[in-house]
Amino acid sequence: MEEMCNGQKCCKCPHHSMGSWGIFLIALVILLGNLGIFTQGFVGIVWPIILGLIGLSKMCGGKCKCCSK
Repeated sequence: MEEMCNGQKCCKCPHHSMGSWGIFLIALVILLGNLGIFTQGFVGIVWPIILGLIGLSKMCGGKCKCCSK
């Protein structure tokens, strides 16, 4: 799934953007917790789960054609 991006090869595989989305979700969960929309207990449970999912996606990241090169 490679294509040219600014003269360089880039990949559109979903696991490459998982880290950016995960960090965004962690920041959003913490912000909503600080605003009182989510409870601190919920925030304390959810952000490590999101971080763990990011780690798992990075560990399994070598499964696409672009990563095996």
